[in-house]
Amino acid sequence: MKTTTIKRGAARGVTGHGVPERGVHAAATSASGNASSRTAAVVNRTVRRPTARAPRARAQLWQLRLYVMGQSARSQTAFANLQTVCESLLKGRYRITVIDLAQHPHLAKGDQILAIPTVVRRLPKPVRTLIGTLSDTARVLVGLDLRAAQ
Repeated sequence: MKTTTIKRGAARGVTGHGVPERGVHAAATSASGNASSRTAAVVNRTVRRPTARAPRARAQLWQLRLYVMGQSARSQTAFANLQTVCESLLKGRYRITVIDLAQHPHLAKGDQILAIPTVVRRLPKPVRTLIGTLSDTARVLVGLDLRAAQ
């Protein structure tokens, strides 16, 4: 019976699953082609654990909900002011969801909306709530925790 050593894995000894293998031996079939005499043994198999890496500095997504009642002037002003603040300070890192309570009044209960227009910051935590047209930019920045109060 003739046996050969077969080395499995890439050139660096890593399998398709990212697990390096060392010393993998398998016996080939005999010269007569008898498949029943085929045996395989894995020797000295090691599993490489991922090393601790420094966390990446990812831009955090801000999720804001604006509760309005129809297409009133106050609702449109609040949306325009919120969008202006977000574009100037959170460019590309925010999502504003406008919820019209005239069409979906049951959604007011989830964030405990008592007055409109209201902005609720869902992410990043903690949840923050602002009521009004958001015309005072300094108060909006402090209320959304974009700038500390002075």
